[in-house]
Amino acid sequence: MHTLNLGILAHVDAGKTSLTERLLHTAGVIDEIGSVDDGSTQTDSLALERQRGITIKSAVVSFTIDDITVNLIDTPGHPDFIAEVERVLNVLDGAVLVISAVEGVQAQTRVLMRTLQRLRIPTLIFVNKVDRGGAQDESLLRSISEKLTPAVLAMGSVDGPGGRDARCTPYTGADADFTDRLTELLADHDDALLAAYVEHAAPLPYSRLREALSMQTGQALVHPVFFGSAITGAGVDALISGVRELLPAGEGDADGPVSGSVFKVERGPGGEKIAYVRLFSGTVRTRDRLPFGRGEGRDEGKVTAISVFDRGSHVREAAVGAGRIAKLRGLGGIRVGDTVGESDATAPGRWFAPPTLESVVVPCAPASRGELHFALAQLAEQDPLINLRQDDIRKEVSVSLYGEVQKEVIQATLADEFGIDVTFRKTTTICLERPNGSGAAYEVGDQDPNPFLATIGLRIDPAPIGSGIEYRLEVELGSMPFSLMRAVEETVGVTLQQGIHGWQVTDCVVTMTHSGYWPRQSHSHAVFDKSMSSTAGDFRNLTPLVLMSALKEAGTTVYEPMHRFRLELPADVLGPLLPVLAHLRAVPGTPAVQGTTCALEGEIPAARVHELQQQLPALTRGEGVLESDFDRYRAVVGTPPDRPRTDRNPLNRKEYLLHTVRRIAGREDAR
Repeated sequence: MHTLNLGILAHVDAGKTSLTERLLHTAGVIDEIGSVDDGSTQTDSLALERQRGITIKSAVVSFTIDDITVNLIDTPGHPDFIAEVERVLNVLDGAVLVISAVEGVQAQTRVLMRTLQRLRIPTLIFVNKVDRGGAQDESLLRSISEKLTPAVLAMGSVDGPGGRDARCTPYTGADADFTDRLTELLADHDDALLAAYVEHAAPLPYSRLREALSMQTGQALVHPVFFGSAITGAGVDALISGVRELLPAGEGDADGPVSGSVFKVERGPGGEKIAYVRLFSGTVRTRDRLPFGRGEGRDEGKVTAISVFDRGSHVREAAVGAGRIAKLRGLGGIRVGDTVGESDATAPGRWFAPPTLESVVVPCAPASRGELHFALAQLAEQDPLINLRQDDIRKEVSVSLYGEVQKEVIQATLADEFGIDVTFRKTTTICLERPNGSGAAYEVGDQDPNPFLATIGLRIDPAPIGSGIEYRLEVELGSMPFSLMRAVEETVGVTLQQGIHGWQVTDCVVTMTHSGYWPRQSHSHAVFDKSMSSTAGDFRNLTPLVLMSALKEAGTTVYEPMHRFRLELPADVLGPLLPVLAHLRAVPGTPAVQGTTCALEGEIPAARVHELQQQLPALTRGEGVLESDFDRYRAVVGTPPDRPRTDRNPLNRKEYLLHTVRRIAGREDAR
């Protein structure tokens, strides 16, 4: 029995979840097809999903096609939940990209297809809703070729599109036009096939063409297009045949070292963590000691139970092997994005932009602040990109967001699952800071104005864009105890969460240039005396002072997130639109006018995208279509925006230093 881990992806409302229901029904897993509107589908199991009729969390359900077990993963379609899609992409063998025959190729469709192509994930395209009024077939196929990829081929025809009786008929080897188009498409990627096509007057054997189609689809070179309706079932049998024939099953050495990726974490009825893991190699058994984590932060736990997916449910098994997806219990500290096993080789990458928005979460009852932080921490386990930020001065918590719908979902989840009513402050844009140059600073232990028994010297240098933060040593590793070295390194990462303007500092190298400490001392009665001995606290409290002094000398530039946009609009409204784009600080390119329509591409600050969306209908008589997605960070021109600080940044809170001195060093007159 082979396993195929299949993702269903689409723009919101294209019919992903309905297609999942139809596939399960056709495979005999469910007797009755659920309804998204009624909240009765298999994969939308959360109460909030059923209420809103949208997918919020990825869900796994299994069915069989002949000798293939398909683990079907239904993913959210709304762009606010793109992080869920990203985590799923790392575990897929193949994908079905769903497009509505009525709405056609939409903004999120383009983003998803670009990513699938970049990752070379074998992908079939399913054009859904051919039974709806306004359904397109040939014109939509041309749109797919123009906007997504030219390497597409319709695998069947649609009779009576736009009506309830719409039927989809698969092409066969007897259709000469189809085999000619198939041959031309495949020959673009196969020199041997091209030579045979040119040299022989007779058509190539259909069996050879199907074999080549399967190979090239599996290599993500071509993308077969199937038409149908998830509601009526038209065309679904052909899609299932395409999944079985054209998408490659998962591979892996079950006898090799254990290696896998965690793409989802949920909690069971007793609060225990349950990790959804795709195994790429090896076999995991109950009671195995399993290492997990990211980078150097590795942990280990004992697997107490294993569940695998089977015909719409999940069953307990004693072991799970390579190529499969399992739910593992017993790994208490595990997080989304962790790798399991001995190797980090399968560590998931980042394919979509991080959240560029944030908002402060305010409890309606001030007494529930502690409960709120605990609840948000649990939500962050399931979605690390929520990225909690605690402001200890104002006693507030901020969360990172992709959009307003995600904010509403967090609000409803906190109320329904934790009984905490909250409101949100106005959403703001997340910027970042990068060093302008190099800066260095050092403090010698127990010399004014340094009250700590610690000597630290740090230098900060700019690094290439996208490199993150790197920490280096120019002192010998053995010059201080490892615990003190570790305290400095950890505190560097925490301190750089807020730079000169309050934004996270990135793309830099921090180097420790000086070190010194006071060895452990005691009184005559062998009682440890911290006033005579260096502690990790000395280094944790001094590191921010030194690092921020170095950063101030280097200087920083604030960068704001920019979106790449594409506008399609009537050509006669372009003139009035351009001043609006200038007001929004957008930078448009050269417009491409074709007849009465115009296409305009450019970049716009992420903070102004929502404003453009709101104004667009009035500016374009309701005919304008906007697509945008994150492109890069651009240096802010003029006065950079400041972010509210926390008292963890002592450079900007002198009273914090005095408080720390009195608390740690016990010196009332430290200054």
